[in-house]
Amino acid sequence: MQLHHSKHHATYVNNLNATEEKYQEALARGDMTTQVALQPALKFNGGGHINHTIFWTNLSPSGGGEPKGELLEAIKRDFGSFGKFKEKLTAVSVGVQGSGWGWLGFNKEQGRLQIAACSNQDPLQGTTGLIPLLGIEVWEHAYYLQYKNVRPDYLKAIWNVINWENVAERYKACSK
Repeated sequence: MQLHHSKHHATYVNNLNATEEKYQEALARGDMTTQVALQPALKFNGGGHINHTIFWTNLSPSGGGEPKGELLEAIKRDFGSFGKFKEKLTAVSVGVQGSGWGWLGFNKEQGRLQIAACSNQDPLQGTTGLIPLLGIEVWEHAYYLQYKNVRPDYLKAIWNVINWENVAERYKACSK
């Protein structure tokens, strides 16, 4: 994870900063063509930064187990049980074709938890409207050194480091 944080996430931040600088220059020149051309880089690198920033707070070496309190009750209400929720988010994450993310999000309009997947570095809220609570990265760089190409083994292990306190704080903040 140190390599993942110091190299991969840093690259998204550096590329986002460079792209934003080019975008501001194009904006100042009134160059709409360049502004439009920079949109994919803004989405990819901005999404990579947003997603990883959430990911790091969602993990803890003392994590794992099950959530407590309001978050656990919401999981039971919306998925039937914690076990069913875990199975569904794992299945959605395993099923991401290529690279992307499995997410637990909050649907503010419905007042319910939802599971979603996003391709590449697409940010959950910006692409689905769901507020991100828990993100599980399924890009190979997140697990390849330890789990090779066996994504299900990585997903089985990730549950041992989920920081449920952070996920519960995110839930509390958006469910008011």
